Amino acid sequence: MRIAKFGLGIEMTADEMKQRTKALAIRIVRLIESLPPGRTSDVVGKQLLRCGTSVGANYRAACRARSRADFAAKMGIVEEEADEVAYWIELLVDCGLLKQNRVSELLAETNEIIAIVVSSIRTARSNGNPRSTPKSAIRIPQSAI
Repeated sequence: MRIAKFGLGIEMTADEMKQRTKALAIRIVRLIESLPPGRTSDVVGKQLLRCGTSVGANYRAACRARSRADFAAKMGIVEEEADEVAYWIELLVDCGLLKQNRVSELLAETNEIIAIVVSSIRTARSNGNPRSTPKSAIRIPQSAI
């Protein structure tokens, strides 16, 4: 069963997304192990390790959600954790602890996972009603529908 056709032209099953988020975690573990020794690497590396491994764990939890609202809430956590991954990677690059070209593919994968998760959240929240996921801050009052 296909879980979604994301606005990115991506279609995958829940199992494929589980594999993708697990692969992200493995890549992050390997990246952390290769950081140069030092206090900054230790502190930032622990933060990256924590959020990088939680993306897949929280996605698995979202797959066991009991309702659309529960799924959207749990996917919100996945989005936050994946965004945090991007932040810590960018920080390591900006601090000179990693070269941009070494992590560009990992950062691109992280950003693609974020986009997929955001699309899934929007789909879950819309519940088939395109008006319930507004594209701007302007809301359509229910009385006008």
